[in-house]
Amino acid sequence: MQAIQSGPRALRRTLFAGASGLAVALSLGVGAAAAQTAPQDPQEGPTQVDEIIVTGFRASLSASLDAKRRETNVVDVIVAEDIADFPDLNLAESIQRVPGVAIDRDAGEGRSITVRGLGADFTRTRINGMEAQATAGGTDSSGGANRGRGFDFNVFASELFQSITVRKTAAAETEEGSLGATVDLQASRPFDYRGATAALSVQGGYNDLSETWSPRTALLLSNTFGQNDEFGALVSVAYSERDSLEEGFSSVRWAPAAAPGSGNSGGFCSPFDYDVDPTTAGIQRNPSSGNGASATNCATGVLRPTNTASNNAAFALANDPNVFIPRLPRYGRLSHTQERLGVTGAFQWRPADTTLFSLDVLYSKLDATRQEDFLEALSFSRNAAAGGQTQIGVRDAVVENNMLVYGLFDNVDVRSESRFDVLSTEFLQVSLTAQHDFSDRLRGSYYFGRAESNFDNPIQTTVTLDRSNTQGYSWDFRGNPDAPVINYGFDVTDPANWQWRPSTAAVPRSEIRLRPNGVDTVFDSAQADLEYDAQEWLTVKTGVNWKSYDSTSFDFRRTDETVVPALPPGVTVADISNLLTGFGTNLIPGGTDSSWLRPDLNAIADLFDIYCNCDTGVPGGDFRLTSITNGNARGGNRSIHEEDLAFYLQADFNLDLFSMPVRGNVGVRQVTTWLEAEGYSSTGGGTLVQGENEYTDTLPSLNLTFEPVEDLLIRFGAAKVMARPQIGNTLAGTNYLVPTTSLAASGPNFTASIGNVKLEPFRANTYDLSVEWYFAEESLLSFAYFYKDIDTYIQILRQDLPYTALTALNPSAFAPGFCSGACSPTTIFQLTAAVNTEGGPLKGFEVSYQQPFRFLPGPLGNTGVQLNYTHVESEIDYCANALCTAFQTDDLINLSPQSWNATLYYEDDKFSARVSAASRDGYIQNVPGRNGNQVEGKKETLNIDASASYQLTDQVEVTFEALNLTDEENHQFVGDGADRESTSVYHHTGRQYFIGARYRF
Repeated sequence: MQAIQSGPRALRRTLFAGASGLAVALSLGVGAAAAQTAPQDPQEGPTQVDEIIVTGFRASLSASLDAKRRETNVVDVIVAEDIADFPDLNLAESIQRVPGVAIDRDAGEGRSITVRGLGADFTRTRINGMEAQATAGGTDSSGGANRGRGFDFNVFASELFQSITVRKTAAAETEEGSLGATVDLQASRPFDYRGATAALSVQGGYNDLSETWSPRTALLLSNTFGQNDEFGALVSVAYSERDSLEEGFSSVRWAPAAAPGSGNSGGFCSPFDYDVDPTTAGIQRNPSSGNGASATNCATGVLRPTNTASNNAAFALANDPNVFIPRLPRYGRLSHTQERLGVTGAFQWRPADTTLFSLDVLYSKLDATRQEDFLEALSFSRNAAAGGQTQIGVRDAVVENNMLVYGLFDNVDVRSESRFDVLSTEFLQVSLTAQHDFSDRLRGSYYFGRAESNFDNPIQTTVTLDRSNTQGYSWDFRGNPDAPVINYGFDVTDPANWQWRPSTAAVPRSEIRLRPNGVDTVFDSAQADLEYDAQEWLTVKTGVNWKSYDSTSFDFRRTDETVVPALPPGVTVADISNLLTGFGTNLIPGGTDSSWLRPDLNAIADLFDIYCNCDTGVPGGDFRLTSITNGNARGGNRSIHEEDLAFYLQADFNLDLFSMPVRGNVGVRQVTTWLEAEGYSSTGGGTLVQGENEYTDTLPSLNLTFEPVEDLLIRFGAAKVMARPQIGNTLAGTNYLVPTTSLAASGPNFTASIGNVKLEPFRANTYDLSVEWYFAEESLLSFAYFYKDIDTYIQILRQDLPYTALTALNPSAFAPGFCSGACSPTTIFQLTAAVNTEGGPLKGFEVSYQQPFRFLPGPLGNTGVQLNYTHVESEIDYCANALCTAFQTDDLINLSPQSWNATLYYEDDKFSARVSAASRDGYIQNVPGRNGNQVEGKKETLNIDASASYQLTDQVEVTFEALNLTDEENHQFVGDGADRESTSVYHHTGRQYFIGARYRF
């Protein structure tokens, strides 16, 4: 792709270089004193103490509480229990213990967070004081590859970090970009410890669904050197492997049975076209209508003498346009393997008591493979041209709550599909901090850093085996709405019953999909700060921050994925397949197959040389990969360049008002954002499209902390905040911020999208009020109320429209000539576009309680609890159509109305144990939903974890940890937002256990 050039950018860098150069010169002068944290101001340094070695869960809670109490802003802090020992095995799962935080999981592991109802796109994450982004791949149902602004916490091992701070209120000195919170991840540094320090942990992990063992280990080495310990070096390494299975049912959404659209085809075949086959005694397609005939032939047949009234009644039930059917009913197994390596290096130099230099390096490598095997009926999601729904006959049907919960069908195309992904994320961040005191009253700090995340999915291969026109296929949800009984009507384990259908066959044809893709993100940041103690009670701060963000994605595909070679002479389906066995333990009901034949991806790759990126010369053997010349891949090739330049002025004060301690800060931050975006539209010949945008935000803020009586703190915060627009899911060719258009006009699913580089950012006015009572040692009872008036929102709009309506919306992008072949002017397309809307209010409250029960007798005095509860409400007006002439009011996407966390622990000098529960209400993922659904969302979850340790000696400790003890399901749904909730995903991943030992000195 072409590099984006900008004259104003060079000018901005020149201006900033002068300002930052002055700050560097100042900060490198003689005499300084520096805090031990990253480039953060005192308000942002929750662990600024001389030594922060913490041992034990209770000590971790106490240190976290002390850090929270010292802050002026509203924050929550988590501190490591020991050297390289975080309270949870996953960063996201640790953060979910914070009030107001909920998490999303992928493959059973925490991946992203939501804070006070605001999802990952609204939350900024900083590592060692610098904003960064880590991106990873995921299953399609869990969001797929991350091409947005969200942070994937599963990229990092938790052992690499020493503390997490969640900042819920804004201050002028805090970088902009968050409506929800700013999350600070702080790695360990050598001056955090005294002298030589080391820790080693080794664990073995066991998953009860995959029945496999995996290793996990971590090592930290730190020391200080020199006559006065002026030099320090620290290195930590964490390595783990993970093998897991994910099994369950999915439907790839539900759609109206008889309404034409992008995901369905206009109804089932009339029973008038059916008769009883005298040989098989089964109901067969009327030969006069032709196998693979058009919907017209199917619908205009004559009533056969052997048809019954029940056939006609079932046909009428199934073809009610108000009745929904599963689009792609299927059972599947996903096999995950993962290797994660993390390395940190921290080097510090204190040449004088007033000067400190810190160099931080963080490296992480996450390598994974995933194989997905599905047994599915694809006819229900396809149109007549693709051998779809209009050719299916209905023998029997039962409808409940507008869902076809039971159906017996003929002429169904069944598919065995296998997909294999190789996934890799490599992250590297390097940052340099200089801190210096020029005098007792004037201090300065400077940092520069670069963080780069490279996600690569070099192999994403899908291969299918098919069976056409299956008779007697049925599903039955009546016994279990989440895991139906599916009868495929034939022996799914017998190779003789499956077909390899080359390009010469009638639809459906077998497919070989090759879709390598990836995304690279880079942050470059520089900041210079000065603070001056104007009075004993007043400190004035000012600073400048420059940040550059680049996000580039790529996508390659075959030109026609349904064109495959015929099997060579002597090669049969048995030679290119193998059996999946043992599926569905404690999941599927009786009568559902637990084994089926699946494509052997390695055998097929070797047979046809599918990875040659060449035309093999045999019919159907063109395996060349193309990107911007391929209409199906163009939308995945785009780049974003964004620069931000911010200045702030802030006053911190700490005084007595009417004999009451009062502290706080007031300030203003101004930031200008320059955006340049480019990509390739899949319409109009794939031309390069470029666009620019620029906007400036002035962001005032105020934070106050009162202490009317000892140990009682009242906090108030008010601020104007902003978050930059989402980028979009480029793997699906949907760019929200890049000004491209896409069109999938060849079917079987017809989609279109329109990007908009001129989107305004999310903007809101926020207000926070909290009361914290530290009523006893290591204890807290608190209540926090928050209100966010979101006055600029960005909605992802989805609507089914005929092609003529697309032409009217954008005549150049969707010209009539672009719709041909399988597409006609009346073909229904699902349009996706991002539009600015007015938003609405978001409000809620948090209640927290934490206390060790020292007052109880005997061993009970070693117990304690940590509890919190969050309630959030929102009212967002969503556009219900492409022109926003009608609206739908609903909750904010990703917002759970209620969530809570509870931890009960026991800890004495030798033994420590705790059990934790995290509950999250169901929430909406898309409004409006796709395929005629009002909403798409996830059901409520309750995750229970436990851990225990025993101190054998002063240096050696044995450990046990258990995750997901309830084997909680990933349960997603689509529906009408009221009564109908149809299951779209119901998967489980099993329980995870770890046993091991730790050594430290």
